Amino acid sequence: MSSKLAEYLPDSRQPEVKELCERESSGTDLVLCIHGPAGIGKSTLAGHLCDGFRSAGRLAASIFLGAVPTTTSGPEVIIKMAAREIGLNHSRAIPKVLEAIDGCHGSSLETHLQKYIIEPLRSLQQPQPFIIIIDAMDEWPDHPLFIKSLASLNAQSDIVKFILTDRLNPRAFHLPGAEKVAIDTFALGPIRKEVIRAFFHKHFESVPWEDCRKATPADVEKLTELSEGLPVWAATVVALLSFRFSESPPHKILEEILGSRRPVGGPDGLAELYRKVLARLFPNPEDRQWLRRFLGAIISLQEPLSLFDFETLTGIPSHLTKRIRTALSAVQTRSPPPGSETMVHPAAAMFHLSLLEYVQATTTEAGFSVSTFDSHSVLGLACIEQVLKLPPSVSSVGYLRPHQLYAVKYWLLHVSKGTPRLKDQWVQTKHWQTLQKISLKTLRCWARLFAESVLRGNVDLRTSSRDLKDNIVSILDCLHDALEKSGEDCWAFQVAGMEVAVRINDDDWAWMCLGECYDARGQGTGSLQMYEGAVAAFRRALDLRSGLHPDRADTLDAIAGALSSCYDQNGNADFINEAISLLREGLGLCPPPHPFRDVLLNNLANTLESLYEHDGNIAKLIEASSLHREALALRPAPHPDRASSLHDLASTLQSLYEHDGDVAKLTEASSLNREALALRPAPHPDRALSLHDLAGTLESLYEHNGDVARLTEASSLNREALALHPAPHPDRALSLNNLAGTLESLYEHDGDVAKLTEASSLNREALALRPAPHPDRALSLHDLASTLQSLYKHDGDVAKLTEASSLDREALALRPAPHPDRATTLNNLASTLESLYEHDGDVAKLTEASSLYHEAFALLPMPCSARHWWSLDNLAHVLQLLYDRDGDIDKLNKVISLSCEILALLPAPRLDRAWPLHNLAKAYQSLYNRHGNISLLNEAESFCREALSLRPTPHADRHLSLNNLASVPLTLYQFNGGVGLLDEAISLCHQALALCPAPHPGRYESLKHLANALASQFAKDGNLDVLDEAILFGREALVFYQPGHIHRKGVVNDLARHLIQRREATGDDRDQKQIDDLEAELAGLRGRE
Repeated sequence: MSSKLAEYLPDSRQPEVKELCERESSGTDLVLCIHGPAGIGKSTLAGHLCDGFRSAGRLAASIFLGAVPTTTSGPEVIIKMAAREIGLNHSRAIPKVLEAIDGCHGSSLETHLQKYIIEPLRSLQQPQPFIIIIDAMDEWPDHPLFIKSLASLNAQSDIVKFILTDRLNPRAFHLPGAEKVAIDTFALGPIRKEVIRAFFHKHFESVPWEDCRKATPADVEKLTELSEGLPVWAATVVALLSFRFSESPPHKILEEILGSRRPVGGPDGLAELYRKVLARLFPNPEDRQWLRRFLGAIISLQEPLSLFDFETLTGIPSHLTKRIRTALSAVQTRSPPPGSETMVHPAAAMFHLSLLEYVQATTTEAGFSVSTFDSHSVLGLACIEQVLKLPPSVSSVGYLRPHQLYAVKYWLLHVSKGTPRLKDQWVQTKHWQTLQKISLKTLRCWARLFAESVLRGNVDLRTSSRDLKDNIVSILDCLHDALEKSGEDCWAFQVAGMEVAVRINDDDWAWMCLGECYDARGQGTGSLQMYEGAVAAFRRALDLRSGLHPDRADTLDAIAGALSSCYDQNGNADFINEAISLLREGLGLCPPPHPFRDVLLNNLANTLESLYEHDGNIAKLIEASSLHREALALRPAPHPDRASSLHDLASTLQSLYEHDGDVAKLTEASSLNREALALRPAPHPDRALSLHDLAGTLESLYEHNGDVARLTEASSLNREALALHPAPHPDRALSLNNLAGTLESLYEHDGDVAKLTEASSLNREALALRPAPHPDRALSLHDLASTLQSLYKHDGDVAKLTEASSLDREALALRPAPHPDRATTLNNLASTLESLYEHDGDVAKLTEASSLYHEAFALLPMPCSARHWWSLDNLAHVLQLLYDRDGDIDKLNKVISLSCEILALLPAPRLDRAWPLHNLAKAYQSLYNRHGNISLLNEAESFCREALSLRPTPHADRHLSLNNLASVPLTLYQFNGGVGLLDEAISLCHQALALCPAPHPGRYESLKHLANALASQFAKDGNLDVLDEAILFGREALVFYQPGHIHRKGVVNDLARHLIQRREATGDDRDQKQIDDLEAELAGLRGRE
């Protein structure tokens, strides 16, 4: 930190540097993003980290984006810059860099990263990963595209890691694809007061104080407080006091600064300081006028220019440029590259971004306010005049002077940013009047030179998407096509060319091309501004395609697509509603057999589905299915989009099934997905998608009717999909989760724990591939937690249950209200807490579970659909547990009401019915215990038997239904002593126990039931062997229900009673010690009640 922020004060960021280095060395994340507000010292810290990693031999490259012409530099340019630095820093990597230069033309960003970055660094065979530091990401418009492409390197953080600096926390912004990048974030806070204080003391020694009127310790303390730990503020103060050409002495300037009571952190804190600085440096109106022209020019400038070339293009005399630069050196925070000190550089390469934002702010006072529109206008006109003067015979850019080359390359960009779009305003500009003077021959010469400067090659002006005409728009059309086909990222030049084209010729085709440029950039960056630009351009094209224009429907579709993208970015339903209206209009213009009708049908259906997801209106989903069906009919085999339509209709039908439970829709969806899969044989890029789709519908069919053959097939399909997604494929985590889910369902059917164990491993791998802030991390957390809970139910390992609760809590934190999946996560965590309560009897866990279930229930759309039955069931189950504790009849009535509602949503023979039947049976048994009405017990038996039939051997939950059913004949026997009832109860308990070998957590409930049934048998026939067996089972249960467990009292009471029965029957007092202990424990438990 210094007057030019080039100096890093020793130990000024020692705690931060230590933590950052620890994170880098111990973590596996590909990216570490340091974020913080303007002026906090990110660039200075980045420079210090560069020095440290360079001295350790680990620095691959460092790039300061403020010094790069980011308006026209796409991600490929930055990757190549990094590769150049890798070659400079590590000469052994140069052969691989040269290979990349030869083999990467026109390839994807992911390929560029592999060839230019990974392969050169891998060839160095260093044991620790190299570091690439990129500073000022927020100053680069294309940074979202670059970050998105980094996802392909997630698995290669052992070779390279990236340290980025940015004003914003990337986790707070939803950039397309960025969620798939393994990113760790670090919030950089203010510098400590003692560091700022030391900075002032050190630099005040060199301030040219007059008459020994130096800053006092009190002055330094006040400055330290005012700075609020912001290095740029402190550096600017020092620079202003040290400036030797100021009209006021340093102590006067210091008094003025100290007189400010507006701290940096307050409103306009930095702006106030900049205002004072500029007012002192440029005190009179004429100086300020030249300052504004100069600042506007360098803010708009794309490349460094010599003083002569700068004067030629801006009209600012060189002597004034020198004077202004000298004065501005007081606030200059960045130094030009060595050897270019005499050049005029773009503003971002020399000044802090906060200063540039201040002079461009609409609230800045007129004396210092800069209009970049006006500056671009000046540069644009000057560039056009240079093009006008081009000799038509110039054959190469090598013959051009620097200002001529600059004009050739950038006139389109400056004109697009510095002239009005509207035709009546454009024709009044000098830009248009000058362009009209340029001959066609000169324009063709310019086009060749432009292609050479941007694309490093010639453009064939005869190849165009439209007929070639002898005018500038035709030439711009050719250049647009050439830029698009080049394989290079030339978006800034493409959009500039089309912006100029629509000014020159208010043509519908040009407006459509312009809209497509903005829309494509929006898809890459997720920028709402880009999508809004696309909407505006498409709207103008629509105005020009009025009435029955043959392309009006296509334009309506384009606007609707851009509006849908706007909705995806901010959730404003107005966008999606307008999109639907436009698509309906377009559909009306395309009656059968119009060739575009199928596209509009499909797009309208998808947009209606988006609105259904927003408002839950089932009518929209029903209409969407009808539209998809019509679109499918218009795409008979071998139509290239038939598979896509099959997928869309199947997906809609499955959503309808989830709403109404109509299995016919699910069966049809399965058939459609099967046909789509047949149309996508290997190695079709969408085969994995179709595999997952078909597997999903087959699993839903299994859940409906229990046909395990469908589940087995789903497992095979998901395995094939996983094989198509080897690491580091971005969709591997999805395939892992899908296969794990199928295996868990198979385990629930056949009890094969090997499947459950494999599911757990797959879910762990998926979770590792979805580090925070991946949007699907919560889903993977849920899936792994669910598998761990199932494993606990198998082996009783409470560590798995504890881990599951931790995973569920993390998932819940990732889904704050109003997240659409919050209800699911609330249910998951509550279920885990409920299982923990059943393990240790901690009533606090049951209370929290109840609270979570109620919150989840409140989030459900009403009336509840079949897709949410499990939320109702969970609430019913916890209410039953609470009733067992407090006897509140309202809770029991609610259990019955909820269970009946679920059964209405899940018609037979859906396997899911077993759960509400189970809850309903327990509730009716509780009612019988309360009222003694035998008809309630008979109904409970009916529910139990139906539930058991839905869980055939070896279903993982069959033991629950067996135990539940066993309690009915046992109770009936106690009521009427019916013949065979007791034998049936004992048989059912034995079956349940056989399904729960130790340490299965369900074993202990079975032991308790069986012990009581056997004791009843002893009471009937006096067979001591039966009583001995009951005592044996009771003792095993007691071991599980440790002191403090909610159910221990009942087990202690039963075992004590059975031991007393044996003592009385045999006269043998061998159990007396245990009887005494149990009775003492019972007395203690009653005393605490």
